[in-house]
Amino acid sequence: MPGFVTVPEPVEVPGLVHLHTGKVRDLYRNEAGELIMVASDRVSAFDWVLPTIIPDKGRILTELSLWWFERLAHIAPGHVLSTEVPEGAPADWAGRVTVCRPLRMAPVECVARGYLTGSVLAEYRRDRTICGVMLPEGLQDGSEIPTTIFTPSTKADVGEHDENVTYEEIARKVGAGEAAQLRQTTVALYNHARDIARERGIILADTKFEFGWAQGGGSPEGEDDALYLADEVLTPDSSRFWSRDDWQPGRAQFSYDKQFIRDWLNSSDSGWDRHGDTPPPELPEHIVAQTRDRYLEAYRLLTGHHFA
Repeated sequence: MPGFVTVPEPVEVPGLVHLHTGKVRDLYRNEAGELIMVASDRVSAFDWVLPTIIPDKGRILTELSLWWFERLAHIAPGHVLSTEVPEGAPADWAGRVTVCRPLRMAPVECVARGYLTGSVLAEYRRDRTICGVMLPEGLQDGSEIPTTIFTPSTKADVGEHDENVTYEEIARKVGAGEAAQLRQTTVALYNHARDIARERGIILADTKFEFGWAQGGGSPEGEDDALYLADEVLTPDSSRFWSRDDWQPGRAQFSYDKQFIRDWLNSSDSGWDRHGDTPPPELPEHIVAQTRDRYLEAYRLLTGHHFA
């Protein structure tokens, strides 16, 4: 059964309670009730958390998320309160920590798609739809979609697979008003980020957002229904980043995300059957190095800075 090849042990820090170990992030709560997210160097693919880490990945994701939070705050405020490392935490936590306000999390992954690829391609080829939304004929893998589409999915636990669902299913689950708010905010965030990325040489093919509502007057304005952008934002782990200059529909795109790892795992070089019961193998050094380089290049192109 997919999941962790090797389950990491939680780090014990005075004053922190460990809440959850995710695919990449570890979640704690401090004595003030704030949430502490720590981004590791773990990487996942095909519902497995792989046995090999990508050096500096957690720091790259954290810095890039913070960069995006600043640029998207006019659409949805971010949940980050500070990046202060808790007293007594390991030195390795530096650059990986975000201290966040607690939220009532939406039980859904909010996915926005501007290009046809990935898990929805088979549905389009079969029915000419994506999550129930009708699309024009003649699109190929990698084609731009005429209008940004909101394609929500279930929020799966580690080792389980997210499942695409229709907007109507989400409305039944969270209510019509909150579903509309999630869709509107997701599309607005994607469209703004897509334009920023395109100016910097990157096509944002699709991305996943997570949201939560403030609890008990948790927003600065004292509004209980304020919607916050949470978790990571527009990183190579949560998005498909393609080279704008290399983009050509109908073939595989040059990507700045972990598609590079997926491709190797699917190749004969890995010797791994993703549909079998055997855990995935260690990644070879050249795959680790090239994956790290792609994360670094995405960071450089988007922010205009070299990762320190």
